[in-house]
Formats: sequence, structure tokens, C-alpha cells
Amino acid sequence: MIKTSTQIRQSFFDFFKSKQHTIVPSSSLMPDSPNLLFTNAGMNQFVPIFLGQQKCPYAPGRAADTQKCIRAGGKHNDLEDVGLDTYHHTFFEMLGNWSFGDYFKKESLEWGWELLTKVWGFPANRMFATVYKPDPTKGDPADFDQEAYDIWAEIFRAAGLDPAVHIVFGNKKDNFWMMGDTGPCGPCSEIHVDLTPAGDTRGRLVNQGSAECIEIWNHVFIQFNANPDGTFSPLPAKHVDTGMGFERATSIIQCTKGFTDFTNAKISNYETDIFRPIFDALEKLSGKRYTSTLPQPGATPTEQEKIDIAFRVIADHIRTLSFAIADGILPGNTDRNYVLRRILRRAVRYGRTLGFHQPFFFKLVDVLAETMGEVFPEIRARKQQVQDTIRVEEEAFNRTLDTGITRFENQIELLLSGRTLVEGKWISDRPPKIFPGEFAFVLYDTYGFPLDLTELMARERGLTVDTAGFEVEMEKQRARARAAQKKTVIEVSQINTDVATKFIGFDQLAANAKVVDVVDVKGRTAVILDSSTCYAEMGGQVGDTGEISGSGNLWRVVDTQKVSNTWLHFLESQIANFKSQMADPKSEISNLKSEIADAPVVGTEVRLAVDAARRAAIQRHHTVTHIMHWALHEVVSKDATQKGSFVGPDKLTFDFNSAALTPGQVADIEKLVNERIVENSGVSWTEVPYADVKGRKDVMQFFGDKYGDVVRVVQIGGGVKTLDGYSMELCGGTHTRATGEIGAFRIVAESSVAAGVRRIEAVCGLSAYEQARREREILHGLSARLSVPAGEVSGRVDVLLDHVKKLEKELKARANAAAMGQIDSLLASAKEVGGKKIIAADVGELDTETLRNLTAALRAKFASGLIVLAARAGEKVQFIANADEALVKSGVNCGKLIGAVAKIAGGGGGGKPNQAEAGGKDVSKISAALAEAEKILAG
Repeated sequence: MIKTSTQIRQSFFDFFKSKQHTIVPSSSLMPDSPNLLFTNAGMNQFVPIFLGQQKCPYAPGRAADTQKCIRAGGKHNDLEDVGLDTYHHTFFEMLGNWSFGDYFKKESLEWGWELLTKVWGFPANRMFATVYKPDPTKGDPADFDQEAYDIWAEIFRAAGLDPAVHIVFGNKKDNFWMMGDTGPCGPCSEIHVDLTPAGDTRGRLVNQGSAECIEIWNHVFIQFNANPDGTFSPLPAKHVDTGMGFERATSIIQCTKGFTDFTNAKISNYETDIFRPIFDALEKLSGKRYTSTLPQPGATPTEQEKIDIAFRVIADHIRTLSFAIADGILPGNTDRNYVLRRILRRAVRYGRTLGFHQPFFFKLVDVLAETMGEVFPEIRARKQQVQDTIRVEEEAFNRTLDTGITRFENQIELLLSGRTLVEGKWISDRPPKIFPGEFAFVLYDTYGFPLDLTELMARERGLTVDTAGFEVEMEKQRARARAAQKKTVIEVSQINTDVATKFIGFDQLAANAKVVDVVDVKGRTAVILDSSTCYAEMGGQVGDTGEISGSGNLWRVVDTQKVSNTWLHFLESQIANFKSQMADPKSEISNLKSEIADAPVVGTEVRLAVDAARRAAIQRHHTVTHIMHWALHEVVSKDATQKGSFVGPDKLTFDFNSAALTPGQVADIEKLVNERIVENSGVSWTEVPYADVKGRKDVMQFFGDKYGDVVRVVQIGGGVKTLDGYSMELCGGTHTRATGEIGAFRIVAESSVAAGVRRIEAVCGLSAYEQARREREILHGLSARLSVPAGEVSGRVDVLLDHVKKLEKELKARANAAAMGQIDSLLASAKEVGGKKIIAADVGELDTETLRNLTAALRAKFASGLIVLAARAGEKVQFIANADEALVKSGVNCGKLIGAVAKIAGGGGGGKPNQAEAGGKDVSKISAALAEAEKILAG
């Protein structure tokens, strides 16, 4: 009997594989569509096939999969409901089967019934089907779906059930699917299951929003095209698109004990073995128990209900963060990246309910890698990178969370006592159930609490936040900032470098700082602070990005530079960003809030926070640069001296003097670096007098560079700050704490950048995985095309390339011979125009080189006169003109002539008076273009 979620998922695959479906992997959570924040439905990866933009790659045209989906932010946003009920998620799996112009309604519905009732054992008498029936009073499209009705009627009768009871009609809202206002669309048929104890509702609860009768599977029949005029035309090919929530299907099977007990069944997605391993890990970490309680609507949750809510939220959110990061989407400050950061912070906040005050969230990644790594191998392959990214984000948020929560709790106590204190003023006229917007603003302004986090905490205490009051305070601060704004247009050379910025970013990623000045550097706004956690671009390492918050505003720092000891924090143009987001009202991204402000006010205190995930990626690349430099000396030569470098979040480049490296040397360097990474040696740094290390050959320093009296030595391996590591360099950049944090390392390219100077381009961490993934896709694609194992592709490609070269040479010789075979007929076509001879002809499909050869051979036999030839190359045309010396002296100019000829065919070109070439875009205009040549020659 099918019991576990793994068995349920696999039985779905096995069933559709038996129906000749190709089982395809889930697509990435990073969507191809620019209007989606995340992949949010199973059909996303197949849209190009449905639209006819891509040929179906499956034979027959059938596929099945389980698709990773995220619905959090934008139009599909379930975030605020997660944890409060049994079924909302930000991350879920969507099981689906697809037909691309192959089978249609009969097979789809019959197979759906077969899987549910015969394979999984759903009781037939509890099943109900919906069929599209338009509501003429609402202008619903198309006609009643008689075909689907007849199929269902036959299915239910065969099961001894009355179709009149088990088929329910639905209008456009429930049973007609459209991709957009225009384009592919069609009716859909949903399968619902009655979960009441007796199972005798006779379809009354279908589509009524009842948790006791829920949709289990939707079958969409894409058969029409919605036209701009509101009409619907049949599509030349009909498709099937189905979707079934994996967690929901599993919960029904497991919570009814295999359909044997509906009496006391608590149908909950969280009461399954999908979430139980996460709960087990949380119980072990927290010492608290999950008891499945749910909060009552409108009531303040009990302590146990708060604990259970926290379990559900954290279990859901770790899935979202882990799979998104594994697909290369990192927490950040804009768009989908900010959504992930909000979700992560929400989980960390709920961790306080379970007693967590130190990073814990990242530890749950191990559970996902173990339980879901078979079906989604990327979570195992990138486990370390996922854990590192989440840990860094947790650490950054934990620094301010406790203080802000304490202030919130103090405010609650005052509020419940009948009065509250905001900015030193007592307020006593507020209802005790309304949390003041003024103080919500203080939490946002001072402690970086997003409004939705304050709303969440208030809701737990049975309160609502005065959001209108919050917005009033936000606008007041914007107005004050605009009024007090100081901005001076200056050049970099005019910046007052007496203002020294203290860099504290080696040990802190966020800190309070004072605004010393706001300047305009060639049209770019830059903020100068008395201290900074942002690394300013130096020594090849790019400058940090991050956020400045204060005075009720949030500014995005897009770059950090330095002039002498003055740090410049360049701000993003928030207004332009906001306008671009709102340009498309249908865009999901446009639903994200964007705060607009010019710049912080000089003299005020703000909070500066580094983009932690980006900094971590940069640090990985910087640290591995040191290891690669060491490995270069080990493999190539101690004389391979650094000549330059670039260290960014996505890659590194390293320039050095050397001859070209052999493939073996490149492979050895890559292997040696990875061996050092997995040793997980410590990375430390210490400041010492330069005199103590000057001249030491084991401490890498760049002669010609000027060093101060005190230098910073970055050491890898050896004891902490003992200057006995295998790699030691004078370096002012930021680094990982251990080599194991770097992850995998890949050399992407080795090339020449100048005489005697080579460049290695390399990646590590998630970037290394992405490089490997792209290469693997290419390899497997070649393997499939060549029908050989991946390991044999290289040898087969070499054989094929040799064969292709021989074929190309042979085909070229044949094409040239065929072209030369036209010479006699071309000579015969010569005519006299205005007293001058001309050959103007279309010579068919020829490449440029063969066209030139033909023209030269023709000129050898056509001593005097003008030659104008046109050759086709697919949908384009190539023209060539050649004139003898006498014609040129008489005033014929091939350069001008060919330009006018090509213009007729939608192109242009030119050349010398005696020979010229041009291209055209419209092959249908070749005759007219050649006629133009005769007209020009006639004068």
C-alpha cells in the first residue's frame, strides 16, 4: 500500500511513465518570465511550447513532473496566511501531466480517475467533478463543455454513481482558464473530494470554500485562442495542462490513514511525513513540542498555539529559502531577493517563540538535503552554500532584533495600561486594541522593522496596527528630508578628505553612523559617514552595496568608493526605480512597495547595513584568490607574479606574468585549490609593523607598492595570527573565516591579456555550481544528440569535427564548381544599355567567397562592361558590382551604384569605383534591384 510521501510522488511518476509520458525535472524557481517573481505554477516552463515558440521536445508529446513553486509576493501571495491554517505555503510542489497536441480530454480525465481511485485508493463515492457551464448573464466565453460532461458521466456510471449528483457545473470564475486577456485558453475540470465524516454531502460543498470538500486536481483543456475582439477561435493543436498539489494529496492519504478513517481526520498538510522530519529537528533544537493546535479566528493565540504557529512558519520558510538559494536566488534588497529576505527574517522572528536567540534556521537545511535530495538533487549539491547564505543573513538580523522586540513589548504594556509613550510624549486617547502608527514608525526608523513584521507581532497580541498613522509619519519624515537636504555639486578632487571615515566592516555588517555630508559627484548622490561597515573598492575587491535607514526612509547603497580616507556611499535613484516598477500595472513586481527619498539629512544618525549575502560571495572569491595565487606558485613558478585582479560577487580574475598555461597545469591548479578548500583551514588576519614582515619571502607583498608603518597580513592555515600559514599576503580586503566556506572552485578560462601577461577567470560557491550546471547541460545535450555516453562525447566529437571539415571542404568545392557552371549562361545574358554592356543576374544560393570567385571568373571572359550579381543567403541577399577600367573612367562608380541597388532590397553597402559589395534584407526585391542597376547605367 502507498503510504509515504516519497511513494506517492514516485507512484505518480510511474503511473504517467506507463502512459508514455516523459518524466521531466522541475524547472528553476527563477522564472523566465520577467513579470513573475518566482516560478509559481507547473506550466511556467512549458509556456513557450503552448505559445508555439518552441517545438515540443518529447515523443510522444507528453510529459509529467513535480514542479517547485513559490507563492510569496505579487499577485500570488500566501505569506501572511502561512502558519495560521493547515494548508497555506510559500513553497509547494505541483504534480502535473501535460499533453502538447497529443491526447485530450478523454485520456486526461480517465487517467486522473484511474490514478486517484485505482492506484491511490480514493473512495469513488467521495469524488466530484466540475464541468464548465457559461453564465450568459455574465458574458462568459465559449459553450458548455459537453465533451467533458459526457466523459465524466460515463466514468461515474461505470462506478455505480449518479452523474447528476457527482458532476457540478462551474462558470468562468471556477472553470475557465486563460493565460491572459488574449492567447491560449480553455475550459477546465476539477476533481474534488468530500472529507466529511459521512461523505454524504452530495456535492453541496463543492467550490463553497469549505475545508471539508477540497479540490485535489485541476485538468485544463487549452483549445481556444482568445482574440483581441473578444471572440474565441479553435486552436490548431489542443493541449492538456493539469496540476495537483503534492502536499494536499499526501495529507488526504495520510491523515485518513489510507482512507480508512474520516471520522476524526484532521486533514492538514503539516500532519504528513513531508513536514515531520523538520518538526523533529526543531523539537530537538528547541526542546519544545509540536501539538498541531490552530488559533481561533479573532482570538489571541494561546502559548501552545503560538509555538505550533512558529513550527509551521519555520518549516514552510526553510523550504522556500533553501530551494530558492539552491536555484541561485539570494536574499537581497530588491524584487524577489527582498521577498526572500523578508521571509527569512519572518522565520527568525518566529524562532524567538521557540526560544532561539542564536542562529538556528540554517541548521534545518540538513533535513531537506536528506529527505528531498533524491527528487531535487540541487539541494544536496549546494547544501553548504545554502547553509552559509542563510547563516550570514540570520547573524545580520539577530543583531537588532532583540532590542526592537524589547521596545515593542514595553510599548504593548503601556498600551494595555491605557496610555502609550511615543517620542517622549504620553498618548492616552488611543483604543487599547490599536497599536499606534507613530510607534510602528519608530520601530521601522530606528530598528529596521518592516511594517509587516510589526503587524505580525501585534496580531499575536490581539492588536491591529494603525497603518494610516504609520504612513503619516513616513510622509512627515520625507518632507523634512526634502526640506533639509543639502547637496553640493562637486568633483571628486573637491571632496574634503580631512573627513576620515572609520571602517568597521571587518567585524560588523550593520552599525549606526552619523551623516557627515551629502555630495553630488558628477550627477551621482553620495553619502559620507563618520564610520562605515561597507568596504570601499580597493585592491581589486569591488565596493559593498547595502542599505542606509533613518528618518523614516530607506536608501539603497549601490556602490562604495573611497577618496583618501573618505568613504563615498553612492545611492540608487529610487524614484526612477519606483517608476519603472509601476510602469506595468499587471506586473507582479509592481506590487512591491518602494520608498522614495532623496538622501539622508546631514547631522542625523542613520543605520548602515551591508548586503550580507553579496559580501559573503565577494569574500569567497577574495579568499580563494589567495589560495589560487599560492597554487599558481606551486604548479607553475614562484616567479608568476600578480599583475592585477578583480574580485566581485560573481567571479574573480587574476592577472600574472607567465607563458600560456597547459591544460594540465590549469587542471592541477584547480585540483590543488579544491583540496585546500575541503581542508577547511582557518583564515585569520593580524596587524603587524611592516618592519616585521618586510623582505619575508613567505609573506606575499607587491614590490613597488607603498606600505604604511602597520600592515594587515591575511593568513590561511597555521595557527591563528601566528604568521605560519601556507598562504600569507598583505591585504586590506574582507575574507571568509575558513576555507570550507568557499565551496567548490572552478577555473572558467585562461587567456592572454597582454604580452607575457596571462589571466585566469574563476568562480566559486554558487557561481561555480552554475558554471558546472551549464557545462553539464551542454555535455548531456551532446550526449543525447550523439547517442553516446557522456564520457565518450569528447572522442566522438573529434571524429565528427574531422568529418565535418572534410564535408565542408567537399561541399565548398561542389558549390564553386556549380557556380562556375553558370558562366556561359551569364555571358549569353549580357545586354547593351545606353551604349554600355551589362550582365545583371540572380545567381541563386551562394556564399560571399564563391560569389567573389564567380565575379572574378566572369570578368576574365567579359572584358568590358558592368557586372552586377545577386546571391541569396536564406532570407538575405548579397550584391556585388564590378566595372572594367574604361567604364570607371567614363563615370561609372560601383560604390555608389551598389548602394542604390541594395537600398531597393532594404539594405546598403559600398566600395571602390571598380568593385563594391552590399547586403539586402528582402529577396523578393532582387529583380527590382537589378533593374535599378540597368537604369543607373543608362543614365
